[in-house]
Amino acid sequence: MSVFAVPEKIECLDEDIQTYAQHLNTLHDDFKNRFEDILTMEIPPWIITPFDETEEANVLQEELLELSTNEELKVKFKKGYQTFWLQAEIPEK
Repeated sequence: MSVFAVPEKIECLDEDIQTYAQHLNTLHDDFKNRFEDILTMEIPPWIITPFDETEEANVLQEELLELSTNEELKVKFKKGYQTFWLQAEIPEK
């Protein structure tokens, strides 16, 4: 037993369907205009899939490895962390 009466046959006029379709198209266009900045926003891949390996993570890992094996930097760090962190640029191997 249903709470609401459901008609056995529903009549849809082509004019009504056309009106609804036009209304939906207008809404779609309005949303596209209103939210254009969001639709064209470029989202970095690490935000969408933060647990996937990315190229940037690999590059950072390589840079960290280079820093940890740089003997010249190890000597500077032994002299004090101020000397290490305040140098103008990190020398290449």
